[in-house]
Amino acid sequence: MDDSAQYLISTVSKRSGVKSDLVRAWERRYNAVTPTRTEGGHRVYTDLDIARLKLLNEATGCGHSIGQIANLSLDELKTLLRKEQEHADQTLAKSAPINGERLHLAEDYVHKCYASVLAFDAHALEAHFENAIVELGTEFFIDRLLNPLLTMIGDRWRSGELRPVHEHMASAIVRSLTYILRNNAPCAADAPRMIVTTPINQLHELGALLAGIIAELKGWKVTYLGANLPAEEIAAAVRYTSAAAVTISISYKTDDALIVKELRRLRKLIGNQVALVVGGRAAGHYEAVLDQIGVLKIKNYDHFKGLLEEMAEKHAERVSAVE
Repeated sequence: MDDSAQYLISTVSKRSGVKSDLVRAWERRYNAVTPTRTEGGHRVYTDLDIARLKLLNEATGCGHSIGQIANLSLDELKTLLRKEQEHADQTLAKSAPINGERLHLAEDYVHKCYASVLAFDAHALEAHFENAIVELGTEFFIDRLLNPLLTMIGDRWRSGELRPVHEHMASAIVRSLTYILRNNAPCAADAPRMIVTTPINQLHELGALLAGIIAELKGWKVTYLGANLPAEEIAAAVRYTSAAAVTISISYKTDDALIVKELRRLRKLIGNQVALVVGGRAAGHYEAVLDQIGVLKIKNYDHFKGLLEEMAEKHAERVSAVE
C-alpha cells in the first residue's frame, strides 16, 4: 500500500464501502483515521486509511462497537476478524453432525421455495412453507429456511433477477405464516408487547416480517404494522398498545437526511423507556445516529434472540417494581 497517495473522501467512501458522513463521524468522534488537508482545506486520505476503514466496516458489520475498535491497529483488526470467522466456522461444524439431515432438507426447501418465487407460484410457495414447518420444526424452519431464503430474495431483487412484485408476493405468503407459527407458540397473557415496522420510504418488509416472527416465538406479543410508516404513526401504535419495544428494519439506503430525521423523531416521541431496536442490511449506514439516540442494533438473528430475552427480563423487572 502507498501511504503517500492522497484521496478525496468521495474516493475513500467508494473504495472502503463506508459512507462519507460515517467516515467523518468516525474521524471526529473516535479518531479512527487522521487525514491531512490540502491547501484548499479538503480532507485527503491514504491507502492505509482506506484499509483501516474497510476492516472497521467489516468488524462493525459483525456487531463490534466502533467506539471499542476504532483505535486498534491493522493487525489487531485482522486478528479480530479472523477470530470472528473461526468462531463462525466452529459453530457451523458443531451443528452440522447433529442436524446434517435436516440441514440437507432445509437447503432443498430453500431451492424449491425460491423456484416458486421465481415462477410467481404463490400456491406452491405456501405449500412448501407449510410442509417445511412440519418437517423441520418452527425454529429450524426460521433459521435454516426462511432466513436464507429471504436473504436470497433480497439479493436477487437488487441484482434485477426478481421484480418488486416477486418480493411482494413472497411477503404476503410469509405474513400469512405468522398465524401458523403463532398457534405453535402462543403468547402469555402478560407477555411484553412490541411494535414491528419499517420507517417511511423503506418499502421492503421481509426483514421486519422475520423479526416479528422471531419475537413472537420468543414470547413477545407483536403488533406488525407493515412497511413505510412515519415516526408519528409508529409512536401512536406504541401508545395504543403500551409497547415495551419498537423494532424497525432498514433494508435499503434511501434518503439519508429523511431517515436520520425520522430516527431522531421516533426516539423523541417514544421516550427512553421504550426500547428502540434497529436491524436490516442498510442499518450500518446510519450507525452514527443510532449510537447517538441509544438504539439496540441487531447484529444477526441469533443476537436478536438474545436481545429479546434481555428486554423481556428488564420489562418483567419494571412490572414487578410497579406492583
